[in-house]
Amino acid sequence: MTKPPARVPQRSNARSNRERILATARRELGRNPDITLEEIARASGVVRRTLFGHFPGREALLEALAEEGSEALKSALPAEPEPAEPESADRAFARFVLSMWTVGDRYRLLLALTRRDLGVERVTEILAPARHAAAAILDRGQREGVFHTQLPAAVLSAGLEAMTVALLEEVNTGELEDDGTHVAVAALIAAGVPEKQARDVVDEIAGAARPVTDD
Repeated sequence: MTKPPARVPQRSNARSNRERILATARRELGRNPDITLEEIARASGVVRRTLFGHFPGREALLEALAEEGSEALKSALPAEPEPAEPESADRAFARFVLSMWTVGDRYRLLLALTRRDLGVERVTEILAPARHAAAAILDRGQREGVFHTQLPAAVLSAGLEAMTVALLEEVNTGELEDDGTHVAVAALIAAGVPEKQARDVVDEIAGAARPVTDD
């Protein structure tokens, strides 16, 4: 008696469909938070039944996006430096902004869905680690005289977050081209770092992060 064929391809297809639906939903909801599940299914290239097989309703889809965003943000947070190797606050904040830029779309989407879908408390819970990290760096920089003290660290952090999200919107509309370096420089300047110093810091960190290629 022969064994039935393995079902791995079906599981693989299901996983691929789910990932495609999530990627499409992340993109389309960022453009239009009112888009329907049927429209997301069409944009994903799957039938309505396939989408609902993975996500029974809008709430389930948004919660999956929230979990995805939460994991992406946690993974993107820069590792804490070793105590024996302290990093200046301007370098730490530049590294933070560059890291967050890689998951900027997820950050922006979560903020866009705050009011009507996920709720402020849920989004605040997801974004808390990133916001705490930013405020802690800014607070240290203010105490060390690296950043200005015109605003409390938490308020300054909120303002810089809003600026970063707004600049990300400009990238999505095509008005700005950036790999995160321009935004990082702008954030440091807005925090009180002189322009030349901000550029030098960001150039050094971004350059160190680029892979080395053979000529």
